[in-house]
Amino acid sequence: MSSLATIDATPTGSLALFDTMAEMGHEQVVMCHDKSSGYRGVIAIHDTTLGPALGGARFWHYASDEEAIIDALRLSRGMTYKNAVAGLNLGGGKSVIIGDNRSTKREMTFRAHGRFVDSLGGRYITAEDVGTSTADMDFVHMETKYVTGLANKSGDPSPVTAHGVFRSIQASAKHRWGSDSLEGKTIAVQGLGHVGYYLCKELHAAHARLIVTDIDASRVKRVVDEFGAQAVEHDAIFGTKADIFAPCALGGIINDKTVPKLRVEIVSGGANNQLLEERHGEALEAKGILYAPDRQQETDQRRSRAVEGAGGKCHGFPRMAATRLTGRRGLRA
Repeated sequence: MSSLATIDATPTGSLALFDTMAEMGHEQVVMCHDKSSGYRGVIAIHDTTLGPALGGARFWHYASDEEAIIDALRLSRGMTYKNAVAGLNLGGGKSVIIGDNRSTKREMTFRAHGRFVDSLGGRYITAEDVGTSTADMDFVHMETKYVTGLANKSGDPSPVTAHGVFRSIQASAKHRWGSDSLEGKTIAVQGLGHVGYYLCKELHAAHARLIVTDIDASRVKRVVDEFGAQAVEHDAIFGTKADIFAPCALGGIINDKTVPKLRVEIVSGGANNQLLEERHGEALEAKGILYAPDRQQETDQRRSRAVEGAGGKCHGFPRMAATRLTGRRGLRA
């Protein structure tokens, strides 16, 4: 490893890092750089009251270092609540890797990530997230045991996550319309990565009508071809008239600009931190829109990951048990 420094030791830029950490309740934030691979990352540990911090590694091209730090802080805080809601003996953490996630130099990048994770001695357990894969986690595993989502173990959590979102959409529909049937309902899905794709698959099987968008045209084409979805431009999804809006891309998309555009009765999706600020939940309520928090929906993805735990310890539930729990829990959301 080339360098490792905590935020509280080297505050930089215009972000008031000490104040931000105190306000959000973080225990530790680590800035990481590996010269040989070019790896640059941030590991944020929010709270370890319940156990070691579990949260995925996001690989993204951030506009600035400050943006990456803020994303890590927000995502890690969300994981504290998500793991608690799931009933796991785990705290909340998250890591972000700064760069182009289309890079082919993945082994060097993720082995460097693994070394930094290992340096924390088990305080943080990493996993797959946006821009990463089970193959990437196998590279991480070459350097540390503190990783889940390995190809030969819990694997890709996306199908389980998508099923949890699907059940949450059903629960929301039952609450709003008195029935969990989605037949004939129009659902606008933003983001067609792994979770978005599997969600569309389940919604199509439930005879819902799909309106979709993604920054990747090939993903849009796949969902249009396979599920008969209607494609719209990325920004147009917010003003599309539908019954349900399912955000499955990045966070902060429910904000001052998008709330006035929404023409739906329910917001329920798989994206992390959908509300830019807590007050935007109140803004949705003021418009008569039912909001299903993402903290509850992804419970079963975390259970499927947690079974691997650290060093072979079981911190939760296996994939099959998690999926069964989704089926039982969903309509009580």
